[in-house]
Amino acid sequence: MKPFIRQLVLKGFRSIPAARIEFDNPTILVGRNASGKSNIVSVFSFLADAMRMPLPTVFDRTGGFAAVRNRSSGGGRPPNLAMRVDFERRKKRGFYAFEIRADRLQSFSVLREQCVFYDGRERSWFDRKGKRFDSDVDGLHPSIDTSSLALPIIGGAKAFNQVWRAFSRMRRYSIEPGKLRGMQEPDAGYALLPDGANAASVLERIESRRRDDFERLSSFLEVIVPNTRGISVNRHGKNLSLEITQTWGEGAPKALKFEGFDMSDGTLRAIGLLAAVFQRPTPTLIAVEEPEATIHSGALGAVLDLLWEASERMQVIVTTHSPELLDRQEVADRHLRMIEWREGVTRVGPVSDANRRALREGLTEAGGLLRANALEAEPCSRDRVNRNDLFEDLQ
Repeated sequence: MKPFIRQLVLKGFRSIPAARIEFDNPTILVGRNASGKSNIVSVFSFLADAMRMPLPTVFDRTGGFAAVRNRSSGGGRPPNLAMRVDFERRKKRGFYAFEIRADRLQSFSVLREQCVFYDGRERSWFDRKGKRFDSDVDGLHPSIDTSSLALPIIGGAKAFNQVWRAFSRMRRYSIEPGKLRGMQEPDAGYALLPDGANAASVLERIESRRRDDFERLSSFLEVIVPNTRGISVNRHGKNLSLEITQTWGEGAPKALKFEGFDMSDGTLRAIGLLAAVFQRPTPTLIAVEEPEATIHSGALGAVLDLLWEASERMQVIVTTHSPELLDRQEVADRHLRMIEWREGVTRVGPVSDANRRALREGLTEAGGLLRANALEAEPCSRDRVNRNDLFEDLQ
């Protein structure tokens, strides 16, 4: 499946003063610890949250506006925070962009916001400057203030509903085994939480509504966690818990059941990842942070198979610094983006020409280059992003 997000332009976001990132599907962000991989994938959770809740609440949940805005510019006024997302799905395409300025303390104001959406040959657009709102859609006159984004407010309008829903259904995951280990409060199971805390509810919904998907999920778990022959959700009063069955021996095999309290971190993280991939409704995009963590290196091939299969239904973005995860012929240079921390900022780029030739000629896999400390980014000067890179003349 082609990527939903084709290009991301960032200005003044966390450790990234400026960047232009093109995506394939899947895209693997490779970099050392603290290089800024998490800051890149946090763009998608930030944007999804901004579609579902007021913008001041989104900033409050992430430590305030000052914590989200880049602070590496030295003296003078900090730069504005801005981003542009170019998207495409089937015959529908467009872009969405906004720029936010810091006022005083933790206050901010939205300076500009644009969205263009092509549904086949039909184009819809809006262009917002401060409180002023212009659009080619008849009857669209929202009342907005400078602390709010317009797209969430007009997302119910037919012209922009598909854009709003697609952004709302992007998900970022960093599975925490401890959240899956104990009892979980039940919910509707529609969307897995970022840490996996409602995995039991999601799995219960998959089993009851999508039996084929649940069987496929179970088959992946059998490969990732050897001797596992099933996963189930148990009810304890109002709460839920996870349980797996493991077997051994020939003929009439012996079996033991283990609840979440007795499972390893690797097993629980694998279950959370499976719930993320097979949840319904299907996300437009999932960003998974370091899926290799606490999972045995021998099982990472199955993890990559899972993510590759997921990329046939949704866009997949993965962060990693694991050579084992990259030891597959399917991982081509077009799937890789190198993340580096240099001179106090995060820089993003494709692999170098030498790496590209080695991978395309089959001389090595990306994992081998990473082990040899030879997987490098293409040399480039620091990107600059101006308003012409973000916005267009629509009228």
